[in-house]
Amino acid sequence: MMAAILFLSFVVLIFLGVPIAFSLGISSLIYIFLNDISLTIIAQKMYAGIDSFVLVAIPGFILAGNLMNQGGMSERLVKFADAIVGFVRGGLALVNVVVSMIFAGISGTALADTASEGPIIIPAMVRQGYDPDFAAAVTAASSTMGPIIPPSTPMIITGTIVGLSVTKLFVAGIIPGILIGVFQMILCYYIAVKRNYPKGELKPIKYIWATFKESVWALLLTAFILFGILGGVFTPTEASIVAVLYGFIVGMFVYKEIKFKDIPRIVTESLRSTAAIMVLVGFANTFAWILASEQIPQLIAQIILSISSNPVVVILLVNVLLLFVGMFMETIAAIVILFPVLFPVLQSIGMDPIQAGVMMVLNLIIGVTTPPVGVCLFVAANIANISLVRITKAIFPFIVVNIIVLLLVSFIPSLTLYLPNLLIGH
Repeated sequence: MMAAILFLSFVVLIFLGVPIAFSLGISSLIYIFLNDISLTIIAQKMYAGIDSFVLVAIPGFILAGNLMNQGGMSERLVKFADAIVGFVRGGLALVNVVVSMIFAGISGTALADTASEGPIIIPAMVRQGYDPDFAAAVTAASSTMGPIIPPSTPMIITGTIVGLSVTKLFVAGIIPGILIGVFQMILCYYIAVKRNYPKGELKPIKYIWATFKESVWALLLTAFILFGILGGVFTPTEASIVAVLYGFIVGMFVYKEIKFKDIPRIVTESLRSTAAIMVLVGFANTFAWILASEQIPQLIAQIILSISSNPVVVILLVNVLLLFVGMFMETIAAIVILFPVLFPVLQSIGMDPIQAGVMMVLNLIIGVTTPPVGVCLFVAANIANISLVRITKAIFPFIVVNIIVLLLVSFIPSLTLYLPNLLIGH
């Protein structure tokens, strides 16, 4: 009965439009009142949820991403990618995906990718003759690489919640992230040929070299973070601080597009984003503690395993559940609440923990491009000035492609485990 009241109050608050962090907090508070539990438990569980050295990486990568955005990195990456693949039919759509793939190695979040690239690439595509809904759909869909290719905020949260190596999760996301990019580029080319979208001119080597030199500092940051972590030079948390220093120096002294007067605003925006995430993690941890107290994880595990103990069926059931949840719940909240529940289920059928972590994150990331709560859909639609219905129709083929990659990750362990085993070891 108490668990039912917890879930009912949470669902009602969500439908009333209460932000998900406060929906988690208020529903937890109702449960605590009804059970006559000391209110100090909320502070204790919230603090326990955010008391992790690894989580320090989140504000670091958010600030680094904002510094590089303000420093003009996105525009330079678009020019460089256009110089390489812009001559192909639908070249600017391919540029959109390539830039997202590169930017994924800096921002760590899907929303940051959409918000930073969208204002540049969507109007450019529309001016060249692409349909606005297609331009917005490519931008939103390609942003799903952000949390899969390292660094990744959801991977950091996952590693913290279920006790996995964040470094291994980072490395495990590289091949799936690249696969998403390749599959989306194939789809973009197919649609471009079918609709006869424009293609640009083949750029001379001199121009390509010039755009490469302009964007090299942005490209180097991705490689610097990745190889620094893999080489054991620094941890993911330390890498985030190094990225902040790098972003500040490049934006201020190399690209010279960040002024000292911009710093307070950039820091304030980063603090606001960080605070929102930390509050969400704190309340979600309190909610998760209540679920554990009510033995909801064991109940869900029993329900899934009672349907079938066949590994293939269990994996498909978990995927369906997470895809459904991702349509309605914010990614980080879903990770904190559901991963401790579903992780033991996947381990019980013999799935490797790292593979399970990447699979579950990819599930929820697909949700940022699906209605009714797909945040990247809203941002891209707003930039393109189109309705949610139009972008939803346009993005459907990209969701199908992402689900194909999800199934490959779910059933081919080597896609996620090969690089961690090769570079880090068992």
